[in-house]
Amino acid sequence: MSTRNNSNQLINPMARQALDKFKMEAAQELNVSNEYKSGYWGNMTSRECGAVGGQMVKKMIEHAQNEMANGTSMNAPQSSQDATNL
Repeated sequence: MSTRNNSNQLINPMARQALDKFKMEAAQELNVSNEYKSGYWGNMTSRECGAVGGQMVKKMIEHAQNEMANGTSMNAPQSSQDATNL
């Protein structure tokens, strides 16, 4: 039997509350069933959970692209020379 390796651990555990809030906002935007409000997602369909996760990823990518376009991302290279030095 293989040992399960949980690769879904947060890099910053203090972000858990913000991500949970973000998840609730994404679920509300998609008008999925109100069962998520209790904090228990076990009665949600895979389709609903996948839609919420997809919405979260879409919003995170949009946010990252806006930061890169505005030059406000701390991790984004500021010039092509910086990119070659990575």
